[in-house]
Amino acid sequence: MNNQKSITLLLLFLLSLAVRAQDDEANYITFNDRRNVVHGVYVGFSLGYGEIEGEDTYVGGFKIAYVANQQFEVGFLAKGVYSRQNIFNPRSGDNDDLLAGYAGFHLEPILFGRSAVSLSFPVFIGGGAVGYVDRDTVNNGGDVDFDDDDVDAVFVLEPGVSALFNISRFVQIEAGVKYRFSSEIELTDSPIDRINGFTSEIGIKLGIFNMGRNRYKKQLN
Repeated sequence: MNNQKSITLLLLFLLSLAVRAQDDEANYITFNDRRNVVHGVYVGFSLGYGEIEGEDTYVGGFKIAYVANQQFEVGFLAKGVYSRQNIFNPRSGDNDDLLAGYAGFHLEPILFGRSAVSLSFPVFIGGGAVGYVDRDTVNNGGDVDFDDDDVDAVFVLEPGVSALFNISRFVQIEAGVKYRFSSEIELTDSPIDRINGFTSEIGIKLGIFNMGRNRYKKQLN
């Protein structure tokens, strides 16, 4: 008899807890954070191939950026450009190639950001330096030595279009085409006055593209 009373009291106690928990739950509403505000940050690496004045040109890039709601990126981008121009330098008697480096702002509007594949329109604005280097020195891994007449400042504007492949919350692959517009450069004995040209690029982004929790609850007033 005592055991039955104990069991009955225990069941009543558990029932009261369940009712109270249900009442508390009714005072909350559940949100899916990924469908609201989404923030992200990442570092990216890219490789590209193109042409300057019809000659093979290789591009490497590094960027770090903030992603706002999977719709817009803003960050810092740095690039190095090596173009196999094979231009005879009468001062040194060597065949020179073109080398450039520049850095600046990265801006990128994104369409269909929550889809598996999205479309973006990256724009780079920045500046750096461009000059000539001895081809044999580069091929042999020697130290590049610029003197004042071999380097000039350059301003670069680089718009493009890219496809973004959302592999996971932490990895994204990008592939696209960009066109580089540059200011005029003045280098001694140089037949090239601008480093304009198309570049095809592929890259990887590593970071967190959704820094919010998957779900959270908010208490109702």
